[in-house]
Amino acid sequence: MRHLRVALIGSRGIPARYGGYETLMEELSTRLVQLGFDVTVYCRSYNTPRDLGCFQGVRLRVLPTLPSKHLDTPVHTLLSCLDASRRRFDAALVVNSINALFVPLLRMTGTPVALHVDGIERHRAKWGLIGRAAYAVSERLAVALPNVLITDAAVIRKYYLERYGCDSTVITYGVDPQPEPAGETLKNLGLSPGRYFLYVSRFEPENNPHRVAEAYRQVGGDLPLVMVGGAPYADRFIRSFTEEADPRILFPGPTYGRGYRELLSHALAYIHATEVGGTHPALVEAMGYGNCIVVNEAPENREVVDEAGIYFSASSAETLVAALEKILNNPEACESFSRLARARAIQLFDWERVAHQYEASFQELSELGLR
Repeated sequence: MRHLRVALIGSRGIPARYGGYETLMEELSTRLVQLGFDVTVYCRSYNTPRDLGCFQGVRLRVLPTLPSKHLDTPVHTLLSCLDASRRRFDAALVVNSINALFVPLLRMTGTPVALHVDGIERHRAKWGLIGRAAYAVSERLAVALPNVLITDAAVIRKYYLERYGCDSTVITYGVDPQPEPAGETLKNLGLSPGRYFLYVSRFEPENNPHRVAEAYRQVGGDLPLVMVGGAPYADRFIRSFTEEADPRILFPGPTYGRGYRELLSHALAYIHATEVGGTHPALVEAMGYGNCIVVNEAPENREVVDEAGIYFSASSAETLVAALEKILNNPEACESFSRLARARAIQLFDWERVAHQYEASFQELSELGLR
C-alpha cells in the first residue's frame, strides 16, 4: 500500500497552544505518521516558528495571516488551500465550518476533502451579527461542498441530519493519559495534590468562566479554584471576571504540556461549564485523568459524560455551588465519580482509535481522487 499524502488545514497549527482543533491536529498528525502517512499540517505564523519545518515526523507549512477576530481563520485557510492545491495531496482534512467556502479550491485540483465541523458555531456568544450570519451560510456550504462531513458528537450529527438532511461521520476526540508527579507547576501556584478544583477552557462567554468565578464566591472552605485559559480579542470580557475575583481563584493563564498534565493529575475535581460545541477535548482529558467531573447539563456534555459526573446548570449558580459542596462533604462520592469517569474515557475516547477512524476515512477519500 502506497503512503498517502494528506494535508490538515484550518487550525492555528502545532505544537498545540490553543484549543480543540490544535489538539486534534497534533494528536492525529503524529499518529498518522506512525501509521505510514505523509502528513502536512498548515500552521499560522504567530503560533508556529517559521523555521520549524517538522514536528515529530509531521511536515509543517507555516503561512501568514491577518491576526484579527474575524479574518484570522479565513485568510489563513485561503492561503493554505491555495498552497495545498498546488501540491496535489491524496486527501485533506479541513476543520471549522467557516472554512467550507475554500473547499472547492482543493477539490477542483483533484484533492478529496473531509470537513470537520465543531458544534454550532453561530450559537457562540462571542460572534456578533456578521459573524453569526457568516457561520449560518457556512453551515449550508458545509453540507454541499466537501466529499465527507465529519462531526465530533452524535448530537451534532443529528443537528445536520435533521436541519439539512445531510449525514456525517462521527469521530470524537481522544485522550492519552500521561500522569505527572506533583512538581513545579503545583509548587509555583501554591497547590497541594487533591486540594484544588480545576477549570480549563477558552475564556469566552459560552464557556461560562464568568459564571463559574461568580458562583465560587458562595462555596465554603479554603480550597483554591484554578481557572486555566485565555482568549484572543476578549480582554474586556476577561477583565470582567478576573479583576476583583474571589481571592481563592487562581488564573495561571493558558497552560500546556507537562504543566497542564500536572494540574489534571492532581485536581480534586474538574468543572466543565460549556454550552456550545460537540465533544470538548478538555472534558475528555479530565475524564481520562480520573477527575471527578462537575459538568453543565448541555446535551453534548451529557453525551460525553453520561452517568460519570455530577451535573449543574450554568445559568444557576446555586446548582454549581451545591455540586462542589457535595464533593467537599462526600469524599466517597467524589472518588466513585472519578473511577466512573476514568473507565468511561478508557472505553470510549482513545486517540489510537480516533487515528484509525481517520485512517479509514483518508483511505476512502484517496480512492475518490483516483476515479
